[in-house]
Formats: sequence, C-alpha cells, structure tokens
Amino acid sequence: MRALEKASSFVGSTFAIWVLLFAVLSFIIPSGFTWIAPYIVPLLGIIMFGMGLTLSKNDFKEVFKRPKDVAIGVTAQYTLMPLIAFLLVTVLPVSPEVAVGVILVGCCPGGTSSNVMTYLSKGDTALSVSITAVSTLLAPLLTPLLVLLFASQWLPVSASALFLSIVKIVLIPILLGLTVKAIFGEKIQAGVKALPLVSVVAIVAIVAAVVSVNKTQIAETGAAIFAIVVLHNTLGYAAGYALGKLFKMDPAKKRAVSIEVGMQNSGLGASLAAVHFSPLAAVPSAIFSVWHNISGPIIATLFRKQKEREKQKKKDTIHQAS
Repeated sequence: MRALEKASSFVGSTFAIWVLLFAVLSFIIPSGFTWIAPYIVPLLGIIMFGMGLTLSKNDFKEVFKRPKDVAIGVTAQYTLMPLIAFLLVTVLPVSPEVAVGVILVGCCPGGTSSNVMTYLSKGDTALSVSITAVSTLLAPLLTPLLVLLFASQWLPVSASALFLSIVKIVLIPILLGLTVKAIFGEKIQAGVKALPLVSVVAIVAIVAAVVSVNKTQIAETGAAIFAIVVLHNTLGYAAGYALGKLFKMDPAKKRAVSIEVGMQNSGLGASLAAVHFSPLAAVPSAIFSVWHNISGPIIATLFRKQKEREKQKKKDTIHQAS
C-alpha cells in the first residue's frame, strides 16, 4: 500500500507531464487510443466519485462561516468564464462546433486541480475547496442553462439532456462518494491516498481519447483553438483576481478566486461535448486540460513570489520604522 501511495503522489505531482505526453502520443498514434472514447463518461464518473470521497464536513462548514467569499467565487465562476468564452468565439473566426466547445468548458464548474494550485500559491485553500464543491454541486442546474443561453445560436442545445447527463456523471458519483465515506469513515482513508493516481489516469485517458478521435481536425485548427484556450484561461485568472480586488479581499483570497475562476473542470466539458455535440466540440476541453496543467503551476509560482515580496516589504518597513 505504501508503494501505491508513493506512486500516486509521484504521478499527482507530475500531472502536467503525463497529460502533455499522452496528448502528443495520441496525436502521433491515434489508433492506440481511439478505443478509450466510449469510456469517457464512466472515467469522469470515477473522478467525481473520488471527489466525493475526499470532501469533508469542514468543506461545507466553510460555506456557512463565510458565505460572502464563497458566493463571490461561485458567482465569478459562472459569470466571468462563460462571458469571456462567448466574447472570444464571437470575435474570433471559429466553426460552430469549436464555438460551442469553448463556451461549454467556460460554463463548467471549477476543476479540483485548482485546489492544489491555490495551496501551492499560498492562497486560501479552504476557500478554494469550498468554491469547487459548491460550483460542482450547482453544475447540473447552471451549466445547462448557461450553455443554452450562450451557445444555442451556433448549435441546437438541449438543457434537459445536459442536466440529466451532469446528474449522472457528476452529482450521483459525488453523492455516492460522500455516502461511502460516511458509512466506512477511516476504513477508506488508505484507498483515498491512491486517488490522485486514479484521477490522473482517468484525465489522461479522456484527453488521449479526444485527441486521437480528432487528430485531423486538430492538425487543421489546433493552433487557433490553442490560442483561444490560452486567452480564455489567462483572462479568467486576471478577471478573478480583479474581482477579488474589487471586493477588497485579502491577498490569499484573491489568489484563490483567481485560480478558481481560471481553472475549469475540462473533463466534464469533454464528456458533455462528446455525448451531446460532436467529437470536435470536445477538443477545446481536451486542450484546456493540457494547458491549465501548464498555466496552473506558472500562476501558482507567480503568486507565491508575490507573497514573498509582500512579506519582505513588510519586514523592510518594520526595520525602517525601528
């Protein structure tokens, strides 16, 4: 079991490398990964079940301790990213499938990797976890409505079908995870330590499946989609931070909201796109998954250095005053 924990920890800490490696491999040898495509939805369900196992009462207590902070983060998640996505695909020339794919990932809740990046950035991790939990539980209602609002001018959108899919692949697995944890308690802790390994394998498999199925389209339009994804993600970080500043949040909270807004549950985006739209519509989510695992550590490092500068500035001020 200890060896499994070590492997899980290693794979979790090198997540970005594995996603990038298998994205490249699946592009070069698509036939080796196309068989995974039918399993995208069950794979995401496994990830969400794992999320349910890791949630605790404290994560929800935090919501009631500081509802304003959580509300700001959740509202930002479901307004800024869909609006930025809509503006980008309206201004830039993209196909209807790509437009819907970009909007879809923008309408998804925050990704669980945002919690890790917030921790690494010396941000408010408890706030980040609470925002992720609440935004994920609200996804069955808000994601379909937002996709209908912003994407229906490009392709037909069935909000009810999206609602049922998110309930099946997000809400039910999370509730099952919470139930299993409530029943077995400490007995499952050893298994929980292996969850990073399971999550990484599942996300890598989803990305590889989407890339392999869309090799031709990615070769033709991949650079344009990548540019949109990078803009979407970067503007999300900036807008989240600006909103935190507007509400006069302390630096740790601003970092948490920035990362929470900028990082999306791209696995959910890819799953919904593949089931309800087209394989091409899943490409923005797959590229987002690759990119935010590169941008996440970068923004976390920048924020951490910012905190160190602030700390040094305080020391210098105290030293000068004395």
